[in-house]
Amino acid sequence: MGEQSAPPEFLIVGHILAPWGIKGEIKTQVITDFPDRFTPGELVYVDGLPLQIETSRAHQQHLVLKLVTIDTRQEAEQLRGKDLCIPGTSIRPLPSDEYYAFQLIGLDVITTEGKPVGRITDIMSTAGSDIYVVNGESGEILIPAIEDVVKSVDLDNGRVIIEAIEGLLNSA
Repeated sequence: MGEQSAPPEFLIVGHILAPWGIKGEIKTQVITDFPDRFTPGELVYVDGLPLQIETSRAHQQHLVLKLVTIDTRQEAEQLRGKDLCIPGTSIRPLPSDEYYAFQLIGLDVITTEGKPVGRITDIMSTAGSDIYVVNGESGEILIPAIEDVVKSVDLDNGRVIIEAIEGLLNSA
């Protein structure tokens, strides 16, 4: 049986792209379904250190954040390329049938007929849908995380049940 991964110590919710202006603001790429995490007063972690958000505003498809204690362009430059994180213990529940990657990695994948396919080792995000990277006896298989293929996710029993549509498993 596959084992569900424990929540990570920190979960990435943003990535610092560059300093913005001269007062310590940073241009940030949002990597979360909950952008309200970036409201003033909230804490984010950079390299494990907590920093409070002072201000936050949208700019095109990014956010411009001002963190308390980061007051110059030089201080903001030190943060370039770093991730903004939250503690894994503060993750928010997702709607039903949606899962965090750490919940899926390590789960066994079996077909609706009960044939083992392998274990999820990674998840790739694409414009259309996520792709589960599954390693099994026949090597690496890419499984699209779409309704026609993924029939159920059973976190309690550590498995994902898929419908092996034609050409998916290429058992030739």
